[in-house]
Amino acid sequence: MNATVSVRADRRVTIVTIERPERRNAVDLPTARALLSAFRHFDEDANADVAVLTGAGGAFCAGADLRALAEGETRPIEPGGEFGPMGPTRLRLGKPVIAAVEGPAVAGGMELALWCDLRIAARSAVFGIFNRRFGVPLIDLGTIRLPRIVGHGRALELILTGRAVGAEEALRIGLVNEVTEDGGALARAVALARALCAFPQTAMRNDRLSVLEQWDLTGEAAIANEIERGLDTIASGETADGSERFRDGEGRHGRFTAEADPPAS
Repeated sequence: MNATVSVRADRRVTIVTIERPERRNAVDLPTARALLSAFRHFDEDANADVAVLTGAGGAFCAGADLRALAEGETRPIEPGGEFGPMGPTRLRLGKPVIAAVEGPAVAGGMELALWCDLRIAARSAVFGIFNRRFGVPLIDLGTIRLPRIVGHGRALELILTGRAVGAEEALRIGLVNEVTEDGGALARAVALARALCAFPQTAMRNDRLSVLEQWDLTGEAAIANEIERGLDTIASGETADGSERFRDGEGRHGRFTAEADPPAS
């Protein structure tokens, strides 16, 4: 792995960390390629169920490394393929990823956070399309994902103004899922990832993919796709196993096991 990206396993959770704190974890081309490689390996790893993406040194990611761009670095920007200028942003994984955000998640760093399925933010976290002031476009699917997460009108406001969004506002508008105390985002994200690992994986992954895939489909095709993925889950045996466990007393009155029940934030 590139020295600017580290990967470690915590049981069935894979933790991917951008290791450029001296640049507020801004992403240059080698780092973008390393991030793409890390998440490809995670998706192929039979021993990993959920990933967490974070940054070192109290910052999530300050976006693309503009110093590297100013010094002549170029990145492939093509409509096809899995590589985005920030790395994995065009990659559709078969498993969930949770962003653990401390400090800035701005410009392309915000696009990385939007690529993740869930976002946990510390109270001092800051989001924003800060590239607005430098003439840098959103080309890591930010103009697509942000409206789908926060709504069209709010997304346009954030994209046009480039203003900063604090953690509490981000929670209020649905940009993040939870807010933690400073220094606690990674621990909470890992705890949530472990909770997801405790569920039957085929059903969870198929339901997740149906949610992602429906955006590209007509209503009728989305229904057919949901049914197809549901039938795949049933064929896996997870549904029959779960029904038997419920019959034998597990999960009555909506109760989860202690490991699967996420702690309150």
